[in-house]
Amino acid sequence: MNNQSPKKIGITGQKGFVGSHLYNTLGLFPEEFERVEFQKEYFEETDKLDEFVSQCDVIVHLAALNRHDSEQFIYEMNVGLAQKLVDSLKRTNSKAHVLISSSTQEERDNLYGKSKREGRQAIANWAQENGGNVTGLIIPNVFGAFGKPYYNSFIATFCYQLTHGETPTIATDGEVKLIYVQELVYTIINEIRSEKSNPELLIEPTSTKKVSEVLALLNDYKTRYFDGGEIPVLNNQFEHNLFNTYRSYIDHKTHYPVKFVQHTDPRGAFVEVIRLGIGGQCSFSTTVPEITRGNHYHTRKIERFAVIKGKALIQLRKIDTDETLDFYLDGTEPAYVDMPIWYTHNIKNIGEEDLYTIFWIDEPFNPEDADTYFLEV
Repeated sequence: MNNQSPKKIGITGQKGFVGSHLYNTLGLFPEEFERVEFQKEYFEETDKLDEFVSQCDVIVHLAALNRHDSEQFIYEMNVGLAQKLVDSLKRTNSKAHVLISSSTQEERDNLYGKSKREGRQAIANWAQENGGNVTGLIIPNVFGAFGKPYYNSFIATFCYQLTHGETPTIATDGEVKLIYVQELVYTIINEIRSEKSNPELLIEPTSTKKVSEVLALLNDYKTRYFDGGEIPVLNNQFEHNLFNTYRSYIDHKTHYPVKFVQHTDPRGAFVEVIRLGIGGQCSFSTTVPEITRGNHYHTRKIERFAVIKGKALIQLRKIDTDETLDFYLDGTEPAYVDMPIWYTHNIKNIGEEDLYTIFWIDEPFNPEDADTYFLEV
């Protein structure tokens, strides 16, 4: 975009599963996009909603209720939210490009699907009558890091259970059409960039899996990785995405640092640092006292920091929260911490001698596609 000012983008449902991923990813392109803050209370306060709508060049309407004891309540809520947005678009004479999320459940005979279809149609009608742009996103099942268990997807539930001492069970072993949240987010961003209207855009799933296939992979990640510290074989993009999703449900506070098994004899000590079903790049560094390395995050990379000599403080912070996790490691008891995606991280030498650290990452560094974003912990 040549010398154009950034597009102003607002997301209803900004704090939700897809909303927070979209919000954080738009933040990676500050020259191209400016994010307009949204709070869910705006739907109850007309002037706040109008102020939000009038600022936006693009509105991504994700706010919706997925689950509730009463289907009627879901229906009324979702149609109501879309209608409130339409009323505000009319009041503010908005010419925004509105993208609304709908679901492949539209064609099913349930009130959730019906609410999504009617919401999408209401926005499409507004666009037709008022010269706006609309993209109706018909989305398959979405999975990814930080989804809510028992709410967003069966994968979120399984991942949570397998990192919290519970045993998942399969209700119905059907085939499920899936898309990884980051793939969906980039599809949405491409639609924003295209500036084209498409009232009924069917988003293709990137994989189709049986529930039992997914559970078999997750059970393997629990045994190998969660219990054994081994990075499993990841045969394709789906498995890489599923593994990163699984890792996001670990309670990092209590899980790390993980002590290595140290074998000592009169010659000294031997420690296995990482067992791999996957390649990648291994390196080591020395850090002088008081120096901090890192302060960056990744959106896809899998990384391990292993301290083998000296004293270190490793810090992690999920980029959209204020909570910092502090891990103290000491080479006399070698240990590691793995870096979750979307957590900015650093390592500081807090001892009096040089700190020796081994770093492993699952892909060699590529300056053209570094997946490394600098941000202070």
